[in-house]
Amino acid sequence: MQYWLMKSEPGEYSIDDLKRDKVEPWDGVRNYQARNMMRDDMKKGDLAFMYHSNCDEIGIVGIMTIARESYPDHTAFDREDKHYDPKSDPENPRWFMVDVRYKRKLKRTITLSELKQQKKLDGLQLLKRGNRLSV
Repeated sequence: MQYWLMKSEPGEYSIDDLKRDKVEPWDGVRNYQARNMMRDDMKKGDLAFMYHSNCDEIGIVGIMTIARESYPDHTAFDREDKHYDPKSDPENPRWFMVDVRYKRKLKRTITLSELKQQKKLDGLQLLKRGNRLSV
């Protein structure tokens, strides 16, 4: 089992939205490194931490699991969707997504500054500047 950190802006999609929806596609990822991890490495049953960004309290807000392994991201083919990619081809998809399942909301947000203060996490790539992908 692997552990993932998946970032979302709460104004777009929050842990409360996932709690309501139970299972949801994690679509719209348009970064090749993040896409490769989703496509090649995320497995059903892996745990993921939902990380809220671009908000008052940035940090880990909940836990979810990977409910379905990668499949083509349909938003790339939808001209009306903000994630539309005219270069993506349904016959040879460029972008992929996974489905995530709500597990639980944390009682409080674990902030990025708190994570950085944990000596046990010093070697974690996530905590190094420039290493937070939008997965």
